[in-house]
Amino acid sequence: MSGRGQIAGLLLVMAVAAGGYAEPVALRLPNKPDSLKFIVLGDTGTGDRKQYEVAEQAIRYRTAFPFTFGILLGDNLYGGEGPSDFEKKFERPYKALLDGGVKFYASLGNHDDPNERTYKLFNMNGERYYTFKPKNGVRFFALDSNYMSPEQLTWLSKELADSGSEWKIVFFHHPLYSSGKRHGPDDELRKALEPVLVNHGVSVVFTGHEHFYERIKPQKGIHYFIVGSAGKLRKSDIRVQEQTARGYDQDLAFLLVEIDGDVMSFQAISRQGETVDFGTIEKFGKKTPAVLTEGAPATDRRGNPVGSPRNPAPPKQE
Repeated sequence: MSGRGQIAGLLLVMAVAAGGYAEPVALRLPNKPDSLKFIVLGDTGTGDRKQYEVAEQAIRYRTAFPFTFGILLGDNLYGGEGPSDFEKKFERPYKALLDGGVKFYASLGNHDDPNERTYKLFNMNGERYYTFKPKNGVRFFALDSNYMSPEQLTWLSKELADSGSEWKIVFFHHPLYSSGKRHGPDDELRKALEPVLVNHGVSVVFTGHEHFYERIKPQKGIHYFIVGSAGKLRKSDIRVQEQTARGYDQDLAFLLVEIDGDVMSFQAISRQGETVDFGTIEKFGKKTPAVLTEGAPATDRRGNPVGSPRNPAPPKQE
């Protein structure tokens, strides 16, 4: 790794975990003072112990990497959606982040009630799809991939054309590209949506649905991330393909992202606090983002490799 890639080198930071104990956090991000910092979480809303443990890791890392907002990639609540469900499956696990001023922006998944769009802390303002700009030069577009209507596509095309942003980042639930054995890519959605993304110079797309982490090699100039294991895991579900840049399906995970000028840095972190992927993407132009550097295969505290499954099973016949 050389050049700008060296900024992603290991930086040990002492973070104060819940309970007041200092623990080392292995941050592989530049962590510049004026950069845009955010967290990506998908398929969160189980309300069980493992979701809370992922949230605890996110809270630990925020002491070193002060992200100001997060995006939710759908399936925000599994099962019931009464007031107690919002509390148990969102407000309670992320309380320290919410109390610290972190603002979450949600998209809808196939397990979500569309009425979630009126829940104040999801910041959807009653809309199934919407856009927001956290910083000059960066704009996000949240979509409802449950029903990609012609009206939604027309809206997206117009908003992308009028955004005037250098970084155009789109997030929704169902992945256009995936190496998952259970679900795989949504080909029909890709046929409808991908031309709009390509034509308007979208740099990055974040999706969930698959209960693992996967980074896809650039497709038509766009970088695709699947971050669908912040609450649920489908272990050993990745069928490694040529398109797979990095995959992790052995534990739950979330993603930290930093944008500074023309460079986006990212770090995927497991429920145990291990780095499972990291790297940087440089934006060379409105339609030609490319990988500048990629993280070396991540290792755990014992030096064992983590990331893509070593011996993926053959696809199931379903």
